[in-house]
Amino acid sequence: MKISIASDHGGFDLKQSVIDHLLENEEIEVTDCGTFGKDSCDYPLFGEKAARLVSEGDCDFGIVICTTGEGMAITANKVKGVRCALCINLDMAQFCRLHNNANVISIGAKYVDNDLANQIVDTFLTTQFEGGRHNRRVDQIMSLEAK
Repeated sequence: MKISIASDHGGFDLKQSVIDHLLENEEIEVTDCGTFGKDSCDYPLFGEKAARLVSEGDCDFGIVICTTGEGMAITANKVKGVRCALCINLDMAQFCRLHNNANVISIGAKYVDNDLANQIVDTFLTTQFEGGRHNRRVDQIMSLEAK
């Protein structure tokens, strides 16, 4: 499984923790899209990179992290083909996959500690899309990109 990941300065420490956790699984390959330090930076530059890797099929899933998670989620959702969900608890991580077939998650470092972030990521990556009635709804969401 290939995962893209990005953060701004506010999410840098949490990103590093999540990368370390992901790399414990030999079946996961991680592409770090930056930022690579704690200096103030513009999150859209990094969030777009991670989302685009998913959109273009180079990565299976993406993870974006900033202070609240909101800016990165908004950024990722501007990339065609991306369905990014802000997840600050396990229930959100599960249901964004079950019902929305999310392919990117955003995490707010201000609200989520390292342990919870790793649990959120694990839940997101191991939950399968339910399909069924949810296919129709996801198709309706994705059709908005053509308008």
